[in-house]
Amino acid sequence: MLSSKAKYGLKAMIYLSRHEGRGPSLIADVADSERIPKKFLDAILLELKNHGLLSSKKGKGGGYVLARPSSRITAGEIIRILDGPLAPIPCVSRSAYRRCEDCQDEEACALRAVMQDVRDALAAILDNTSLADMINRTATSETVLNYDI
Repeated sequence: MLSSKAKYGLKAMIYLSRHEGRGPSLIADVADSERIPKKFLDAILLELKNHGLLSSKKGKGGGYVLARPSSRITAGEIIRILDGPLAPIPCVSRSAYRRCEDCQDEEACALRAVMQDVRDALAAILDNTSLADMINRTATSETVLNYDI
C-alpha cells in the first residue's frame, strides 16, 4: 500500500506540474490546496529536491519548481524515492533484494513467482506514467464529466 508520505509527495508534485512555467510555488500554498500537513510536506519536498526532482528558490518570490519537465518525471521515480522499492516482498526487489527468512527454496516458491509478476506490472504502469500523463488523465475525465450548458 502507498504510504501517506508517497501519496502526499505525488499530490504535491502534481500540484507543481499544474503550475509548471508559472514560477515557484510556496509550500503553504501547496499544503493548503492539497490538504497536506505543512511540516510533513516540508520534509517530503526537501527529500524530492535532494534527489533532483525539485529546485527551490529562497526569499521573496521563492518556493519550489520542478527540476525537469513534468513529462520526464514518473510516478515510479517519486514513489521509489519516498517509499523505497515497489516490490511487495523483499525477495523480488531489484534494488533491495533480501531473501525471505522463512523460504526454503526461492526457485520453487509459488508466492515469489506471483509477486515478481505483481512487481513487474506495477513498475510497468508507474514507470511509464509521467506527471504530465496524470494531469492529462484528470483533465480528460473532468472534460467528460462537465455538463455545463
